[in-house]
Amino acid sequence: MTNNEVVMQGSPSMENMLLIDKSEKPINYALKTAGFWIRFWAFLLDGLIITAVVGIIINPIFYLMDWSLSETVWYAPISIISAIFYYSYFVLMTKFFGQTLGKMVFGLRVISLKHDKLTWSDVLFRDWIGRIISNTFIPLYILVVILPENQGLHDFFADTTVVHEKIYIEKDIAQLSVPIQEEKPEKLEEEPEKLEEKNED
Repeated sequence: MTNNEVVMQGSPSMENMLLIDKSEKPINYALKTAGFWIRFWAFLLDGLIITAVVGIIINPIFYLMDWSLSETVWYAPISIISAIFYYSYFVLMTKFFGQTLGKMVFGLRVISLKHDKLTWSDVLFRDWIGRIISNTFIPLYILVVILPENQGLHDFFADTTVVHEKIYIEKDIAQLSVPIQEEKPEKLEEEPEKLEEKNED
């Protein structure tokens, strides 16, 4: 659902449709979805936090154990441990708080478009599987500008989006004109025939 999408409340009837003053449009308010740049700055801050924690906690352990920190291949111990910490940070912070530290600073929150609360499957698809794909193909992050509700590819997989916690936008509520189908129930059509047959008998 995009920010410009019309939302309807209640079910319209023909009588209500005739009485509506079309000059007055009902307004609905919804949390504003976060755009590309604010999400980028939040993500950048998260990256700095992760790098700092890895440098403070993990690197000293490698120095003490005399393990190499210079290997850059993906299967190097430092690469594997850093990846585990990276994805665990996003998964756990999003599941338990709905936001990472970077999102907290910028007033952003991850919400589900199909559940009241984020489930484990939502978070794992978003911040593990979806994020691995997005990190492998970095230009995919630009989809935040294109997809509905400013979703990234990882949001699209999990049916989630990122919103501003305290910013609301107006959405017009349309009075949709639903075509009326005049269909007579079969029972009503059969009853007159039965009555005629009884009269003839």
